[in-house]
Amino acid sequence: MIHSVAVPLIERFAMFELGVACEVFGLDRSYAGLDPFDFRICAAEPGRPLASTIGVPLVVPHGLEALEDADLVVVPAYEIRDEYPAELLDGLRRASERGAIILSICSGAFALGAAGLLDGRPCTTHWRYAAELARRHPSARVDPGVLYVDDGDLITGAGTSAGIDASLHLVRREVGATAAAAIARNMVVPPQRDGGQRQFIVGPVPEPDDAAFARLLEELAESLDEPHTVSSLARRARMSPRTFARRFAAQAGTSPMRWLTRQRVQHAKLLLETTEAPVEEIARRVGFTSATLLRHHFAAEVGVAPTRYRAAFATP
Repeated sequence: MIHSVAVPLIERFAMFELGVACEVFGLDRSYAGLDPFDFRICAAEPGRPLASTIGVPLVVPHGLEALEDADLVVVPAYEIRDEYPAELLDGLRRASERGAIILSICSGAFALGAAGLLDGRPCTTHWRYAAELARRHPSARVDPGVLYVDDGDLITGAGTSAGIDASLHLVRREVGATAAAAIARNMVVPPQRDGGQRQFIVGPVPEPDDAAFARLLEELAESLDEPHTVSSLARRARMSPRTFARRFAAQAGTSPMRWLTRQRVQHAKLLLETTEAPVEEIARRVGFTSATLLRHHFAAEVGVAPTRYRAAFATP
């Protein structure tokens, strides 16, 4: 059960992620029948203004001793740096050793890594920073795709709004579904998004340096509904299927059919966002032979079913 919450700040903290912690754990929600958390924002030098990443300073009322008896320590996003203040890392280690729950949001995971708290454990961060987190802490099991990872006394959330999901998940786990639903209702956000849901990102696509392949990719993107195969594409390129597949992977960064599948899913996302077409029709328009096949590949790529994606992202 969580009664007290401490949020340690250092220079160049992120205002939004701090706001998430304040919104979920810092507000009085007695109107909804919820007991308030003992909420403390703390820093190594209380009373001295700390600069945020957008330049707005904040005067912090509590020292880092607030970490010593907190049931939950929320580490918001900080500007990523080579070294973190020793007093912050020591406080995080002591909190972890005595059994406090540690929750990081976005790049706050880098501070946990610097404190040694990610060693051998599953975790996540914003997809843009996941490779760097894994490089700095090779023993951490970084999952770059999910919204948050719950590993018991260590919860790591991905970027920005995923911090809301991780925080509400923790409230649900420790305080109950009624409390989580009341907080979510006040924040006007969904009460629950599964942590295994993918971060909604568009992966980088290599730009081919071969003009002929660039034209081929453009033509394929405009004819996704056609039944392309490696053999048919190889004939268009006047190559053997094996040579074509090798050249395609070198230019596009993946196999021909994998590229087609990803493009079809991306186009399906656009149609789900901007049209009211049934899933069966969208499957046909993007080149999948059935709605079942679309659902399979869509869930594998995006992490949710097409209908759930449409509910979240459709344009009114």
